Amino acid sequence: QVQLVESGGGSVQAGGSLRLSCAMSRNTYGSHCMGWFRQVPGKDREAVGNIDRDNRTTYADSVKGRFTISKDNAKRTLYLHMDILKPEDTAVYYCASDPRWSRCPTGPLIYSGQGTQVTVSS
Repeated sequence: QVQLVESGGGSVQAGGSLRLSCAMSRNTYGSHCMGWFRQVPGKDREAVGNIDRDNRTTYADSVKGRFTISKDNAKRTLYLHMDILKPEDTAVYYCASDPRWSRCPTGPLIYSGQGTQVTVSS
């Protein structure tokens, strides 16, 4: 069963922090590419960052230095730590996974969750 469940979204003022969590099922969490993307209604999705089999992370330029991806193998959970949030970070955030890739591809990952809303006010 494919399952990715995000939590931790909410409303925060600019400059604040949030931590998103993504609990995954056994067949979606593992030593392969996992990551986060976000989407604003009416706009294309934007990749936020990924983590690969060797725990190497990559981030979009727009979040580099502010967002950090981490994971907890015992809990099969992926995290997105977001600091110094800006109003332009407002979006629905999705976690994603792709067991086909140990290194992260440039395109979208095959599995994703239902998303969690993050709203940053100025």
